[in-house]
Amino acid sequence: MKRKLMLLMACITMCIGLVNAQISKVTGTVISEEDGLPVVGASVLVKGTTTGTVTDMDGKFVLENVPSSAKTLMISFIGMKTVEVGVAPQLTIYLKTDSETLDEVMVVAYGSAKKSSFTGSAANIDSKKLELRPITNVTKGLEGQSTGILTTSGSGQPGSSASIVIRGFGSINASSNPLYVVDGVPFDGSLSSINPADIESMTVLKDASAGALYGARGANGVVMITTKGGKEGKANITWRSTVGWSSRALDEYDMVDGKDYVQLTYEAIRNSYLFNSGYSWADAESQARADLGGNLGGELYNPFKNYTWDTIIDPATGQVKADAQAAWNERWMDALQRDNALRQEHQLSINGGTDKTKYMFSLGYLNEDGILVTTGFQRYNARANVMSNINHWFKANANLSLSNSVQNFSDYSGTSTSNVWYSAQFVSPLFPVYIKDLQGKDVLDEFGNRQLDYGEQGRPGSYNDYNPLGGLLDDIADVKNDVASIRTGMTFGSDEESMGIFQGLKLALNFGADYRSQLQKSYMNMYHGNQANAGGLLMKYNTRMQSYTFNSLLTWNRSFGLHNFDVLAGHEYYAYKYEYLSAGKTNLVDGILELRPGTTLYDADSYTQDYRIESWLGRFNYNYDEKYYLSASLRTDGSSRFHKDARWGTFWSVGANWRVSKEAFMEDVEWIDNLSVKASYGEQGNDNIGTYYAWQSLYSLSYANSNQIGAFVSTLENKGISWEKNGNLNVGFEAAMFDNRLKLNVEYYNKKTTDMLLNYPMALSTGFSGYDANVGDMRNSGVEFEIKGTPVRFDDFEWNVTFMGSTTKNEVLKLTATTPEIISGSRITKEGYPINTFYMAKSAGVDPATGAQLYWVYDKDENGNPGEPYISSDYSKATNSKYFMGDRIPDLYGSIGTDLTWKGLSLSVLTTYSIGGKVYDSLYAGSMNNMYFNTNFNAHALRRWQKPGDITDVPRLDANATHNTNHTQSYSTRWLTSSDYLNLRSVSLGYTVPKALLSKISLKSARLNLTCENVFMLKARQGMNPQANFTGLTYNEYMPARTFTLGLNVGF
Repeated sequence: MKRKLMLLMACITMCIGLVNAQISKVTGTVISEEDGLPVVGASVLVKGTTTGTVTDMDGKFVLENVPSSAKTLMISFIGMKTVEVGVAPQLTIYLKTDSETLDEVMVVAYGSAKKSSFTGSAANIDSKKLELRPITNVTKGLEGQSTGILTTSGSGQPGSSASIVIRGFGSINASSNPLYVVDGVPFDGSLSSINPADIESMTVLKDASAGALYGARGANGVVMITTKGGKEGKANITWRSTVGWSSRALDEYDMVDGKDYVQLTYEAIRNSYLFNSGYSWADAESQARADLGGNLGGELYNPFKNYTWDTIIDPATGQVKADAQAAWNERWMDALQRDNALRQEHQLSINGGTDKTKYMFSLGYLNEDGILVTTGFQRYNARANVMSNINHWFKANANLSLSNSVQNFSDYSGTSTSNVWYSAQFVSPLFPVYIKDLQGKDVLDEFGNRQLDYGEQGRPGSYNDYNPLGGLLDDIADVKNDVASIRTGMTFGSDEESMGIFQGLKLALNFGADYRSQLQKSYMNMYHGNQANAGGLLMKYNTRMQSYTFNSLLTWNRSFGLHNFDVLAGHEYYAYKYEYLSAGKTNLVDGILELRPGTTLYDADSYTQDYRIESWLGRFNYNYDEKYYLSASLRTDGSSRFHKDARWGTFWSVGANWRVSKEAFMEDVEWIDNLSVKASYGEQGNDNIGTYYAWQSLYSLSYANSNQIGAFVSTLENKGISWEKNGNLNVGFEAAMFDNRLKLNVEYYNKKTTDMLLNYPMALSTGFSGYDANVGDMRNSGVEFEIKGTPVRFDDFEWNVTFMGSTTKNEVLKLTATTPEIISGSRITKEGYPINTFYMAKSAGVDPATGAQLYWVYDKDENGNPGEPYISSDYSKATNSKYFMGDRIPDLYGSIGTDLTWKGLSLSVLTTYSIGGKVYDSLYAGSMNNMYFNTNFNAHALRRWQKPGDITDVPRLDANATHNTNHTQSYSTRWLTSSDYLNLRSVSLGYTVPKALLSKISLKSARLNLTCENVFMLKARQGMNPQANFTGLTYNEYMPARTFTLGLNVGF
């Protein structure tokens, strides 16, 4: 029995040994969870052993010799989170991007750089977040994405762009716009022609070390845009569709209704007789009642049909009778605006390739209706990007993009009656949109339709023969853009050791060209409006722009032990040509929008502009042990804008970066992952000074004398005109702590602009007021900080928060010796103050006895020195007692962003803010007094002074307004408002469909997104847009839109 038991034990032991000795085969595929593409070259390792392999071109792997005792596989890839999975015969493994382990690489001038070791100031912008947002123009998505970028909301017209300044205003008269570089070449096409879905990355270069290599055009910062290319692997097809609806984002100004309007108008007429004509109170009231109907448009425009104009005011109380009932209340803006303007966008892209050739093709379509009827934007896009490694020392690439777009817009601006943002927004509430009879009922046409009221029987002021809805429907304004861009290049050389002494030496030959053809049509109808008496007006404009850039770049990148070198030398040539042609005729044939039938020539003009820059450039980068970094750059530009003796300018930069965290004494400081300190200084130039012929004496030829050519000298020659220059200092540090869960970046900059182009005054006896010269200086300085944190991270949940802030202090250091200040309306540019400082009379409230506007005034002694201020209602004194009252530039601006992810769900919220700065709200000022009896009152006018003893902040109303009451031209602090705002800019909710579900329907990836843009804004005054522009003034312009979109992104 014992022997039998021993034999049984031996058999069991042998069986266990045989089982353990069995070898199993494991196959699988490794896929990127982010985009559904196979991960090529991922490491697959049996945990605890050296058995492993890497994935092939399709992301597949095979492990032939896996012991049956193995329980776990480890899968890893650079830039992705390592995962562990249980052993199984067949596996599909998804890797997530691990942004924390990546040393962020940025596209910079003529190359790329690691953010942690970069000596200059630059910021990467998350293009994936931009792609999800419903923006037509990339500039509309830059707000809050980086420190140092100050943006406007821009026009709400679909297809329009926002204005951007980087680290303050670089000039008084020259451009402060940044340079846009697309795929390594300066871009001259329309930014609205670029599909945000085609963008791979965006980098903003902010200082001289980052942008000096762009020389003449990099002084105001550079925005680098890199479009998507192909990825190695099987063809990946992606379809993205979004559909959404738009409405007005900002509330309208709070205006009074018809009954209050009549009351305020009556008081304004009464006060005019009372205070300006010497009437008694009773006589003034009586005369105001008698005049009311004539001023308001007669009984035709009296909606209160139970009273006539001369009986609607109660003589006993001086108030509109309580039982007055309006027969109509038609708001013009309601008839013009759409609350559900449709937006749809569709994108198809294909990318893939081998280790030799990679490709990307995309097609895009966008159709966006504006919130204003008849306005909109439609765009077709196509892009092809091919990169090929011909052999180990020769590479070539070609990137072609085409765009066709049509923009329909309203062709009026300012305080023109035809500008609906002026007329319809502030029109008298007594004027109906549709024709009414004497009983206040609609007058229908023969088909039973309502008819637009053009005021042909006479309205007060300048509103005759005009209807805003009719103007939009009857007039036509559109612009068609065809844009083509090509970027192509060849690179010779290799980093392989087989190249011997030529290892790391490369020659790149690059060519880029942009072409834009623009055809604009402007038709003003022959029946109503501005050109009715002329039989209609048709204007056509045709412009063509073509530019090209050719550069040859020689680079050398080698490492010798701990010493690393990166050297660049190159030459670049840039050419630009712009051609303009326009013509117009009046007295047209109805229905034919061509010039030929018109009988009267209205306008004809054409001109051509040419511009050239030739450049030599070089850069030297060195680092020791990836610990100490030095950089230097030099560029010499020759610009055709200047005389040959002042044509060339040299621009340079030097910078250093110390990776403190790499030092030996930091090895035991485990909670610090990265710490670096950097500094740079350089000089940049700006030749974008507003004209291509600044130094020349120009003649105006537009003053013909009968049939003889007429000309006169319009500008004087100055051969010494040259570049505006700025010296740019940047100092900062960057830190990452606690396993990269907290990141901090702080920078200080000081940018001094010299040789600004100003008009130098001359004696009027010469026949000229002045000549252009480089005489002005200005400084911008400030601090930027960015804090990124991950407060919560566990299992599948992660919460990230980003807080950005920037300050800018602007100071004009020097103007011309004879003119130390430049006054323009309510603003002044003066030495020692910020550019465009508000300079105006200072309000001191309202006189309780008379209701007159009061001001703080002062008298000047014989030397022009101001005395002690005192209060007066004399506006003539107020105009000579102006005060410096701040400026548009905010004290602090930035953004707060947060992202939450849990399994397949994600939520992203972006909030932007601005603190400090002021806006002169001229639109509000215009709505606080009705001088012509055709515009409405702001609801704040209900707080007006009415009788002696009233305590209020709104003066008496006056139909014949003078400066000491309510006149809108009385520039005073009464109309000055805080430009502070808090803007919930974007909210995006997304859901990634699990791979297990997609595999059943043969899809690689699918994601749903719900996004809202311009959600809401907290600001100082209802109706005002504090982000409208950089001037600090409010204008009658297209309002921004709030857009909701639902999107689906599917990968095949």
